[in-house]
Amino acid sequence: MTHHNYGEAQEFLMRELRLMTAPIAIKYFFDEQELEAFRAKASHYVPVKPITFCQAEIGARMEDLAVLVEPKKLGCANARYVFGWKDFDEAEVKSHIKYCQDMDQAQRFVQSKPRLQDDRTLLAVAVAPLALATEQPDVVHFYCDNMQAYHLIGDWMASQDVHPFRPSLSINSAACGGNVFSHNAQQANMFLACSGSYNSGKTERGELNVSFPFSHLPDMITRMQKRIEEKGGVSITRLGNPFPGADICKNCPLISFKKAN
Repeated sequence: MTHHNYGEAQEFLMRELRLMTAPIAIKYFFDEQELEAFRAKASHYVPVKPITFCQAEIGARMEDLAVLVEPKKLGCANARYVFGWKDFDEAEVKSHIKYCQDMDQAQRFVQSKPRLQDDRTLLAVAVAPLALATEQPDVVHFYCDNMQAYHLIGDWMASQDVHPFRPSLSINSAACGGNVFSHNAQQANMFLACSGSYNSGKTERGELNVSFPFSHLPDMITRMQKRIEEKGGVSITRLGNPFPGADICKNCPLISFKKAN
């Protein structure tokens, strides 16, 4: 999939899955030339003041902006740690003690968080609605409801021939750590909001997070399109239905419809 049809992919996903906000294309920049090329050709925005990673994603999914975040503009210690922009230290451990039984456990929990696995230093990270991606993204991140997540993960498992699905959740590092895990492991992930992303990242509707390597997206879309062509809709749970997971009790005799004469 090239950038020429990223817009078509976004339109398809938002229409068929009834997404409320745009899927987010995440690009990790390790190469200076690649970063400079992005700066030169991509219409993008930068944070005025240091913000969290999940706040940067607000610009992508709610404001239709491509946002470039460099180390000096990332104000979240959790994200800085998983991006490799902050070393392990006692302050990081102390900030996690509220989640843990003691300092020793807090240290082990922090050290077991996903961190970007690359011999090079991360220079910047860009987030954008998929339609505005100019470079091939590393990860695509969805904020969605239960049944949208169920469909995305189901199609990921089928198209990638993986079962069962084993997600990864780290305390206090939802959007940043959850997407880094997906990139490192090259597999899908589904994770809850942490306290920071729930408030700062604006997920008060109780959205679930789903992410997976961008390279897996074409196969997933192909599978969805085939289901629409053969069954009449994207839904898996109610074949032929255009809505992903209609909120109707299975086999309910009351909630049914027939075509009028």
